[in-house]
Amino acid sequence: MKILLLTSSILGDNSQSNHLANHYKAQLKAQGIQVEWIERDLAENSLPHLTAEEMGSWMAETPTEAQLQLRQRSDDLIDEVKAADRIVLGVPMYNFGIPTQLKAWFDRVLRAGSTFRYTAEGPEALLETKPVLILAARGGLYAGTPADSQTPHLKSLLGMIGQTDVEFIYAEGVSMGDEAKQKAIANAEAAIDAHVKAMV
Repeated sequence: MKILLLTSSILGDNSQSNHLANHYKAQLKAQGIQVEWIERDLAENSLPHLTAEEMGSWMAETPTEAQLQLRQRSDDLIDEVKAADRIVLGVPMYNFGIPTQLKAWFDRVLRAGSTFRYTAEGPEALLETKPVLILAARGGLYAGTPADSQTPHLKSLLGMIGQTDVEFIYAEGVSMGDEAKQKAIANAEAAIDAHVKAMV
């Protein structure tokens, strides 16, 4: 099994979403599931903000060498998505949204003509659907409330490229005191354990 794992927290070893991602990896190993990992720490190795020059390189009919090099960045990210059997995202919530580092990844993977196309009936996804697991860590309590703009945003971004089989595991309230944090992490870990056991 080949899994694309994306993390995006700026907190490194202190990150709760990174902790959940590491717990997921450990549980797969404990269950004896053989995995070929494609890993990207989008905070430690961040992508630059998308520019008009880079976007233009995707559409150039006779690209220059410089445009080909710019285009390669997007090509490589898309190839990783195509190669994976599953996709896992470790996602913290920053100001009700996703980290800019993760948005920069989506900006290159959601590419008209490559991963989706526009039709008279609206956008049409071009990628094969595969299971997506989102490990979401939040300081407060947002899931299922109007304040959770992150969940529908991620569903929309992923759905644009055909990824509609999306499961969320939340660790919420991690900034609401030690007891709340420990309970949130324990509940999320238990949900991850159940998810992994269902894969066996």
